[in-house]
Amino acid sequence: MTKQPQSIDTIAAQAGSHEDRGGAVSFPLYFSSNYRHESLAEAKAFDPTTGYSYSRLATPNRRLLEETLAKLEGGQFGFALSSGMAAIQLALSILKTGDQLISLDDLYGGDFRYFRYLATHAGINFAQWNGERIDDLLAMIEPNTRLIWLETPSNPTMKELDIAAIASRVHATCPDILVAVDNTFLTPVYQRPLTLGADIVVHSATKYLSGHNDLLGGVLVCKDKDLADEYFDYYITTGDTLAAFDSWLLLRSLKTLGVRMRQHTAGAQAVVAYLKQSSAVTKVLYPGKGGMVSFYLRDEATVERLLNHVSVITFAESLGGVESLITLPYYQTHADVEEKQRERLGITPTLLRLSVGLEDPADLIVDLQQALGEG
Repeated sequence: MTKQPQSIDTIAAQAGSHEDRGGAVSFPLYFSSNYRHESLAEAKAFDPTTGYSYSRLATPNRRLLEETLAKLEGGQFGFALSSGMAAIQLALSILKTGDQLISLDDLYGGDFRYFRYLATHAGINFAQWNGERIDDLLAMIEPNTRLIWLETPSNPTMKELDIAAIASRVHATCPDILVAVDNTFLTPVYQRPLTLGADIVVHSATKYLSGHNDLLGGVLVCKDKDLADEYFDYYITTGDTLAAFDSWLLLRSLKTLGVRMRQHTAGAQAVVAYLKQSSAVTKVLYPGKGGMVSFYLRDEATVERLLNHVSVITFAESLGGVESLITLPYYQTHADVEEKQRERLGITPTLLRLSVGLEDPADLIVDLQQALGEG
């Protein structure tokens, strides 16, 4: 028996190619909402983690997608959900009244909106860490701390964290505390948090995993069976599962993930080189890989000029697609973050977030030049 491929590119490219009983190289799309039981005995013995009965519990397309996602992230159990926020909701479903969650202070704005909801309606306690000294993070741990929530590089100020060091220190101090990482920006092509000691990894699959700005989805992957069982019960009860067609589409998109991420990186590096020498730009934030770039312009008038004049780049929220998108986090993606926190983090009206797509970077640079009046 041949050894299973370990390369990210091979796992992604081969996803589903050998799974169809009829021999289809591209795994077929199953639209059925329910599945036939062969006998009463079979129905009585039915296991929703291995068989098919009702599409909220499992579908062939979603199950294959979840197995592929688990392999890509180096985990054992994957969950495909209807949105990135649904994945976050699933991840935090294990919290109970009185529990504490410690999060990085720079995250997607919707995270903080949901944190406030849980604090108000579920009695969950929250604390924020600035991402600098791990000793400070450990000092924040209380007897009721259940989960550490991280995102690296962070959105939108690109804070970079040492996942392995954080997970090692946290688990050595409190083995029962779970470490969760949002891996949306780098994907398993560049970062695999579970292999670095994290317990949970989540994605907005709407972004790089799908990569085409045409579907909404979320992903959670973990490696502990007891935790996965707890998540599965919540998952099938709430029914926030990814539809069969979106599962099929996302699996197809994953096949080009490695190629796309490397091209996103090449394009972003070229754009960053231009931004660093532009007289209109005061600071560039870029982790060196991936397609996400944040940068500050000299004033709000320049921001307005750029956003009103880009023509190749699209002024729109979201990220990670083949088309380049630019957004203003202060008013858009992070509007739900308290103003004082935005100011402290440097999320100002002059900070722009650029998702560099797969266009020729020379065309993107020309577009930025003309939009800034430098062309």
